Amino acid sequence: MEALDLARWQFGVTTVYHFIFVPLTIGLAPLVALMQTFWVRTGNERWLRLTKFFGKLLLINFAIGVATGIVQEFQFGMNWSEYSRFVGDVFGAPLAMEALAAFFVESTFLGLWIFGWDKLPKKIHLACIWAVAIATNLSAYFILAANSWMQHPVGTVFNIETGRAEMVDIWAVLTNSTLLAAFPHTITAAWLTAGTFVAGIAAWWMVKLVRRGEAEKARDVYRPAVVLGMVTMLISGVGLALSGDFQAKLMFEQQPMKMAAAEALCESTDGASFTILAIGNINTDCDGVTHLIELPGVTSFLASGDFNGHLEGVNQIQERYEELYGEGIDYSPDLAVTFWSFRLMIGLAAGSAALALASLWLTRKGRVTDNIWFSRLAIIAIPMPFLASSFGWIFTEMGRQPWVVAPNPTGVDGVWLLTQRGVSEVVSPTTVVISMVAFTALYGVLAVIWYKLMHRYAVEGVADTEHDPSPDNPDNHSDDAGDKPLSFAY
Repeated sequence: MEALDLARWQFGVTTVYHFIFVPLTIGLAPLVALMQTFWVRTGNERWLRLTKFFGKLLLINFAIGVATGIVQEFQFGMNWSEYSRFVGDVFGAPLAMEALAAFFVESTFLGLWIFGWDKLPKKIHLACIWAVAIATNLSAYFILAANSWMQHPVGTVFNIETGRAEMVDIWAVLTNSTLLAAFPHTITAAWLTAGTFVAGIAAWWMVKLVRRGEAEKARDVYRPAVVLGMVTMLISGVGLALSGDFQAKLMFEQQPMKMAAAEALCESTDGASFTILAIGNINTDCDGVTHLIELPGVTSFLASGDFNGHLEGVNQIQERYEELYGEGIDYSPDLAVTFWSFRLMIGLAAGSAALALASLWLTRKGRVTDNIWFSRLAIIAIPMPFLASSFGWIFTEMGRQPWVVAPNPTGVDGVWLLTQRGVSEVVSPTTVVISMVAFTALYGVLAVIWYKLMHRYAVEGVADTEHDPSPDNPDNHSDDAGDKPLSFAY
């Protein structure tokens, strides 16, 4: 294999692995902040116990996410040095903002939250976790600003002398229409992931306690967590559908090849159907593909809001791109990957929908349940939004190929870069293989550690009691309280 193929595989492996942890951190941080807010406002110990329980799982996930994310920046400068040379003037700005304005705030206040339970007043300590939640979502905004620029370059000119893209309007980069569509879609997907995570674990424990004869504990502690997760899933599900519809329509305008490939629509048509199930080999000519189950006009509606709207096919877009950007290059992405990742992204969200509806029915009017099928549904549903988010990311990135910086023919001239021209010219295939094997092995070890820690603390459940450790509690006052060292709360 050439260095280009190996570099793509390495970046794909590390990015998808890292992105497994990202949605849970983004979504769970505000949910933990809400739980602590409920405790501070009501004084009910159940919310303190739930805050400590899910806060512990948040910290484990955050730590693994940071460890796996650091690798991304190194790959930009090594395997993809030509890409970094081309986009560095633009790409570096939002990444620097993410580090300085978001990640530093996130990590600093997370440290205060971890060590400040018995040092900080309740409201100040609560403000720390809210700072973490806000900074986590702000971090996602800056990262998506960089990625959205790759999908749709704005605020940039091409310097012919240096052969580089140069930023002339940072505000245009930070208000990119692609970014304004991608951010709410990504955030609502993260909230759906976190809501499913909270509801799934709490539902499993609720059923277990009811079957064990501890229905009151299940009703007092775990049912509120199920309800919180369920409400989060319902709200984020609506937001996900609305933002997804908006993003799809924008994507049809900006990257028509990606969306034509998502439907394996090789020939232009009016009233394009949405395929639920197809069989056969999907290739650039769509030969041998049989569309078994279709929803008439839905793809046209997704693109234009009109069930009879006209859509360009892959072959027609290929001809147009050859006129614009040169012949001899296949401008269509891998149709099989794009087609199926788009459907898996949508279909796997059904697990969260099923859990939300089941929770809505089984916990109505203060009820708890001992239905074993509900417990199993809860466990099955937990990984589904993780997988849906990962397939969504695969669709977004693979569907952009063969571009690493997709062209924006409306207003930005010459700012585009083919993936094959972004790879380093000096890094050998052997070097990439060694680093890819090392990273994959290391990530495999981290995956085992992450799973064992998450499983261990999830099956321990919420603590039976939890003492208010804050200095606001008069029971904690003593003469030597100021001499106590900082202690890790977990």
